[in-house]
Amino acid sequence: MSHKFLVHHIGDSVGVAIADISAGEDVQGVYLEDDSTILINSKHDIPLGHKIALEDITENSKVIEYRVPIGIATEEIKEGSYVHTHNLKTARW
Repeated sequence: MSHKFLVHHIGDSVGVAIADISAGEDVQGVYLEDDSTILINSKHDIPLGHKIALEDITENSKVIEYRVPIGIATEEIKEGSYVHTHNLKTARW
């Protein structure tokens, strides 16, 4: 199975799609840090360049990418869900 998303660091809560991902698709991702892989079932269509949740994220929790918080979940986000502005807000204000 070829990979369809990349994860920058172990411990990140999202990966980045490197191809369009379809809802219901089993997709493999690769951790750039050590080339290990992760298999996720996508809950939504996720366009190229957008984020997929690697784990369940509770409402008001930090979403982590590059080992740093990139925002706060505005609702519960299930593993395999599309993560974007509809369920993520900036942590800056």
